[in-house]
Amino acid sequence: MSVPLNQAIRVGAYVVKQHLLGRKRYPLVLMLEPLFRCNLACAGCGKIDYPAEILNQRLSVDECMEAVDECGAPVVVIAGGEPLLHREIEQIVEGAIARKKFVIVCTNALLLEKKMELFKPSKWFSWSVHLDGGREEHDISVCQTGVYDRAVAAIKEAKRRGFRTIINATLFNTAEPAKVASFFDDVMDMGVDGISVSPGYAYERAPDQQHFLNRNKTKELFRGIFARQGKTKWAFNQSSMFLDFLAGNQTFHCTPWGNPTRTYFGWQRPCYLLGEGYAKTFKELMETTDWDRYGTGNYEKCADCMVHSGYEATAVAETVRHPWRAAAQVLRGIRTEGPMAPDVSLARQRPAEYVFSRHVESALARIRARKAAPEAEAAE
Repeated sequence: MSVPLNQAIRVGAYVVKQHLLGRKRYPLVLMLEPLFRCNLACAGCGKIDYPAEILNQRLSVDECMEAVDECGAPVVVIAGGEPLLHREIEQIVEGAIARKKFVIVCTNALLLEKKMELFKPSKWFSWSVHLDGGREEHDISVCQTGVYDRAVAAIKEAKRRGFRTIINATLFNTAEPAKVASFFDDVMDMGVDGISVSPGYAYERAPDQQHFLNRNKTKELFRGIFARQGKTKWAFNQSSMFLDFLAGNQTFHCTPWGNPTRTYFGWQRPCYLLGEGYAKTFKELMETTDWDRYGTGNYEKCADCMVHSGYEATAVAETVRHPWRAAAQVLRGIRTEGPMAPDVSLARQRPAEYVFSRHVESALARIRARKAAPEAEAAE
């Protein structure tokens, strides 16, 4: 595991405090999306198909800081869209760091070398560069040639300038264990500080619905990957218990409140991946969301999900609740053979509801009303 010691200590202390206070639900990572606009159009992404009027909207610096303060999570992940397209992104990062938050900016790296001078290396700050595999695999994933080479060049420049830099990889059903293992070796050779990896989740808005993984395929894939680790030690920016879960050795339930998401629409219900309504405040999100209606075993849309945004917080909480069990898992390593842990039953899950367009229609109506008001005044 490559999580910096100061971050591990502060986050661990935060989690212990929540348990001592008896809080059942608390945030671990704030997923902050200050815009949806991107300079790529990846087939597996469900964030980029909004109407232009929505893609042109931005959260202000003040709105972002309000979200950071209101949520209180020790880690802030700034995603999108492509966050480096936000004209005030450096102010958002500086504001969160000033609040002693660990800030991770997720980027496809196309603008990274150009924008890097706006930021300073810090123990509170990390770049997370999107790489879904080697050159061929990544360029196919992002639907554009040459992106892998530009991302690798940006990674090397970020490391040269002293920035903590990790990569985030999303794997689909086209992933081959041997190729992924070789890719992990390659990124370690680049000098990255860690790998964040997750199986692709079936965004209902994504153009490509054919290449997402189900849970059994996810477990088989990760067992195949971990079984191929050779002399190169892979450093992951994730808990060992979560990685063990991906390999089918842990039975975990989703904790969607662990990674609450703030976007232009508001606080997204119930999680980073599903947008089925929005709350105006974080307090409203936590207190009025019917959490028991979501998660694997509860909702059809969640049946195949094993994504970090739903399960990393579960793994961290499990580590704090049962430290000896977690320590034993670390010593044992990730098992890649033998029976898998029982999975969550889907027998009582409720059927999917397709309600994602409602908030888009409401937002468009508000935007158009604002535009119409000045035009009406001018006409008078």
